[in-house]
Amino acid sequence: MLEDKLLTCKECGRNFIFSVSEQEFYAEKGFEHAPSRCQECRLARKNKKSEAGFNKGGYSQFSANRSIRETYEAVCAECGCTTEVPFKPKEDRPVYCRQCYIQKKQKY
Repeated sequence: MLEDKLLTCKECGRNFIFSVSEQEFYAEKGFEHAPSRCQECRLARKNKKSEAGFNKGGYSQFSANRSIRETYEAVCAECGCTTEVPFKPKEDRPVYCRQCYIQKKQKY
């Protein structure tokens, strides 16, 4: 049977309780080690990482750069409308607007 554990934070040196519910959560998630920081230091560390450009999925600065994608204007080879594409069109290759691309893709 699990019991609350008294642990010492490696950041600030204060004692904190690793409760039964936290232990169950850690076990459910497959975490093998108890936390080495108290709740306050964990939160401070998480915020510091966030400010430095990290997030759960990796570097947030890379995610931000993806949203600022350069687009190029092109004329659809199928319907002749003007469209924007995320690549520099080449003269020897056809470019399609979204609708025409989807229609062509469905045929194959």
